[in-house]
Amino acid sequence: MTHRRRYGDAGQAFPIYITVVAGLLFLALVYFAVGQATVNRSGAQTAADAAALAAAQDTRDQLAGEWVAAVLDPNEWQDILTGHGREVRSSCWRAAELAAQNDAHLLDGACRQRLLGYTVRVETNNPMGESVVPLTSTKHSKASATAVIEPRCDIGPPAADAGSDPLPVLTCHGKQWDLDPKNPADLPEPQDLFDVHLADRPANDE
Repeated sequence: MTHRRRYGDAGQAFPIYITVVAGLLFLALVYFAVGQATVNRSGAQTAADAAALAAAQDTRDQLAGEWVAAVLDPNEWQDILTGHGREVRSSCWRAAELAAQNDAHLLDGACRQRLLGYTVRVETNNPMGESVVPLTSTKHSKASATAVIEPRCDIGPPAADAGSDPLPVLTCHGKQWDLDPKNPADLPEPQDLFDVHLADRPANDE
């Protein structure tokens, strides 16, 4: 009789065991789905950050090139070094390139240029994938990012020992540039003139 009870107890426990295993398997699938979604959203944010930075860096390079072209005309410096370049064109095409390199694309009208920066919004090319969570198989992650261009230089009077037709002294983030109008070869690089960085990152949109 004792053996029969043990077999009976084992028979009763088996359905409970199956239920527990099934529950654990479902939880594992849910965690996997959450992980898929997290990776997809992270990819969207990476693409948005790269796109915004690329656009801002291209505009920075345009401003630096315009300053180099006008280096012998100090009257032009202030406007250029504060972002008011006359020949600067939109760099949203660079944002689109970098989004594509990160398996994403710009949403329509989602690259906005301001005087010293860009805001972009992207969507991943690939959906989150099949999972036990409804609708993830067709859902694409979206993310936004803003990159700013920060002027780094102050324009001071010419050095006291400057010769004829002296150029102003340019101080960029603590480094002083004494430019010689007769040999203006040693010039600041674009990254000396402007800093490009991401603004405070917004939360992932979706």
